[in-house]
Amino acid sequence: MSEHRSLDAAIAWIDATAASLDREDVPLITARGRVLAEAIHAGGAIPGENRAALDGFAVLASACSGASSYNPIRLPLIEVAPGDVLPASTDAVVPLQLAESDDQAHIEIVEAVAAGDNVEQQGAIAAIGMTLVLAGTRVAARHIGLLRVAGRSGVSVVCRPRVRILITNPSKGGAPQDSNGWMIRAAAERDGGVIGECIAIDRGKMAIRAALAEADTDITLVIGGTGPGSDDYSAAAPAVAGELVIHGVALRPGETTGLGTVSGAPVVLLPGAPASCLWAYELFAGRAIRRLGGRAAELPCRSREMIAARKIVSSLGTTEICPVRFGAGDAVEPLPSFAETGLMAAVGADGFVIVPQGSEGHPQGARMTVYLYDEC
Repeated sequence: MSEHRSLDAAIAWIDATAASLDREDVPLITARGRVLAEAIHAGGAIPGENRAALDGFAVLASACSGASSYNPIRLPLIEVAPGDVLPASTDAVVPLQLAESDDQAHIEIVEAVAAGDNVEQQGAIAAIGMTLVLAGTRVAARHIGLLRVAGRSGVSVVCRPRVRILITNPSKGGAPQDSNGWMIRAAAERDGGVIGECIAIDRGKMAIRAALAEADTDITLVIGGTGPGSDDYSAAAPAVAGELVIHGVALRPGETTGLGTVSGAPVVLLPGAPASCLWAYELFAGRAIRRLGGRAAELPCRSREMIAARKIVSSLGTTEICPVRFGAGDAVEPLPSFAETGLMAAVGADGFVIVPQGSEGHPQGARMTVYLYDEC
């Protein structure tokens, strides 16, 4: 294996290689979770006319002047519901409880209203040409509601990345261990990927190379066989079928991660050890999938500045992912490393700290960025 590259170098390669995909038009009702490919502007004022903001009666405010329970004013009955366009001869809405109908054609007003009372004014939501939703926004229910109010029935979104997962079979005769495949499939779907295929293949060089060559996909993830062992051929295959740019990253866990391309599409080689597989995915493959789909490239975790309750130790020269749990107040405490407890270090933790390559850790009392698992 060649000399380990820095985390920053590997991330820079991902950012230079994984560009946002083309766009496609989809019905608005199906757009939740998709990324807008272009900003959406109001084609006209929203609302286009003055509308009732509540149930009541449309009136001309000047005709209500002086109304009270001792001096009810009789006006034509024009009943309105929220969203109804106000008739041209009216400019306010009297709530139901402030008027009584004295026959089928008239009401008696017992409290005056001012012009504009209980009215959603023309253009109150948006003026013509106003930006409603920015390009790059992940569409949520609230965006769908606003865009429907604006009269949109469809939107242009970034295509979802097609992800192919190849699991090299490490077994010496038994069934393949597919826990990595299930884990990475779930993570790729979280990041907006569409899984085209998730299959186990033989660990041999020719089998891996053949599987890579037949891929029609936006990104391929190869799990396992990335180490220096005699039967670890994952790195050799893309070097022949395409290009292997990086093999080995100064990252713990995840040292044997590989990055390359086949037919112009990114290939990420994920180590077979589950904890290493997870972090190689999160920092590299996940970032590539998010970028391809037009999402923010950063980790999909909420971060927070917190204090080290005890010293967090790391090896100089390697970026290290350190699991932590909440302590008293705004503090976090280190947990046993991924090397010691594997995936339990992630499952049993409240979050993690990324200690950079040039640091030996964080001393007790230091403030640092903690990534929280509550949204990952």
